[in-house]
Amino acid sequence: MKLLLAVLKRIHKPDVYVINRRCLSSGASSGLSPLRDEPLIVASSPELVQRLGSQVEVRTGFITEEEEGAFMRELELGLKKKRYEYDHWDDAIHGYRETERVRWGAACEEVLNRVRSVAFPAGSPLLGPVHVLDLDKNGYIKPHIDSVKFCGSTIAGLSLLSDSIMRLVKEDATNEWLDLLLPRLSLYILRDDARYNFTHEILKDEESVFNGQRVPRLRRISVICRNLPG
Repeated sequence: MKLLLAVLKRIHKPDVYVINRRCLSSGASSGLSPLRDEPLIVASSPELVQRLGSQVEVRTGFITEEEEGAFMRELELGLKKKRYEYDHWDDAIHGYRETERVRWGAACEEVLNRVRSVAFPAGSPLLGPVHVLDLDKNGYIKPHIDSVKFCGSTIAGLSLLSDSIMRLVKEDATNEWLDLLLPRLSLYILRDDARYNFTHEILKDEESVFNGQRVPRLRRISVICRNLPG
């Protein structure tokens, strides 16, 4: 792990290539300064941008603060009964609580239907339970690739409570990478090669720098939908 981190630090250099540019919407309510007209996704090369541009997506302002509040009202009581854990079964997550939910109130179900409609093909069989991952301010997700036994070609996640940075690194060529800025209230979508051939991670607060700019990481909750393996 130390060797991998050392390699990643060497390859993440200022020369980056922008996939798309959008205005962030999370700054005013999260306590962070708004980052206007900044890239949301940067990559190690223009060739990687061209190859993965349609498979990696960040949609800012996908939900409102009111909709975020609806999720928190449904989730907080159950999460408070759990303690943050620091040993994951496959050593992928540090400082987390998690749960799965099948039933949601009307407001949350409407949002989840919106996620499903934009992220997955019509009629695509989806995993029934929605995965909820609560990262402590000091928590993080280590580089990993989800098992194909448990989920299919697409993953879509809502980001609640905090901005964060997701890093993707090609499994067999660590000089190929993408950094995704995930603003609070946004939706990210990963498809196909971006899912199967790239590790993904959520950076620690002390490592949370995007395109040269510090992005403080607070407590973060992700609400994640997946499709079934093909």
